[in-house]
Amino acid sequence: MNRLKPISLDGVKSYPLKERESKVNIDDFARAWESGGSMNRWLESLPRILAGRDLLEIRDRMVRAAFANKTMILSMGAHAIKVGLNPVIIDLLDRGIIKGLAMNGACIIHDAELAMAGKTSEDVASEIGAGRFGMAEETGRFLNEAISEGAEKGLGLGESVGAMLIREDFPFNRHSLLARAYELDIPVTVHVAMGTDIIHFHPSADGASIGKASHHDFRVFSRLVSELEGGVFINLGSAVIMPEVFLKALSLVRNLGYEVRDFTTVNMDFIQHYRPMTNVVHRPTLDGGKGFSLTGHHEIMFPLLAVAVIEGLDKKV
Repeated sequence: MNRLKPISLDGVKSYPLKERESKVNIDDFARAWESGGSMNRWLESLPRILAGRDLLEIRDRMVRAAFANKTMILSMGAHAIKVGLNPVIIDLLDRGIIKGLAMNGACIIHDAELAMAGKTSEDVASEIGAGRFGMAEETGRFLNEAISEGAEKGLGLGESVGAMLIREDFPFNRHSLLARAYELDIPVTVHVAMGTDIIHFHPSADGASIGKASHHDFRVFSRLVSELEGGVFINLGSAVIMPEVFLKALSLVRNLGYEVRDFTTVNMDFIQHYRPMTNVVHRPTLDGGKGFSLTGHHEIMFPLLAVAVIEGLDKKV
């Protein structure tokens, strides 16, 4: 049998370990916790490695943008509302950190139901068999009326719903993103894919009004994106709609001559999907800026980021 001879290792060339570039250094390690410490101390104890390093860099970029009064946009899917993040987001609106909200169509449903009833998110599995899923009367009637009335006035979808929430003075308005943003005169844009939301099959739905108001919001959103130089764009849990809308808006404003190159993008989700990684993290920052991805549950990761930014702002004052 013609067996191959094992290769000789005698000629291997090595070099001193101290001359080698290494990606992990003990200076970057986490620091052990001591009871009674502050939140800021905990943040500073994180390892400067991988996601720990990214979180702190995102914080620093957001703090710099806030101090420079740069535009920060939070785009989101409805899951962020359903896991209880409205108070955290409203606080960032009140502090003037977030200067624009962008959301898919499902967000207005859950946000409005919270304002009206203090609860939301039905059990789809138990209702779909009987054809009762999505059939709550007040939800469809209120939102479709708000959209139709707003579209007739030339308003966007987000502003239309926010205005009617305030007008109706629902008992839980203080928990509503749309109501609070309207009070603060902060733009909320809503980007609808027809047929994806329960209000689209209610008898009061008017496709022309929905389309008109949502297209108006795309143009408002594009205005926000045109001011993103030096700012931050965060996509919280939207796997398709908002990454697609963002990329189109960015292409539009660059086509119109706006200089939007040096900015920060962050995708936050518990699973990193192709579209947000491509359309939020990678493609928009090819010519400048930097994109990040943070993986984890919304109900933990977004409050953590909010705390990091608030602590960073207080520390810098």
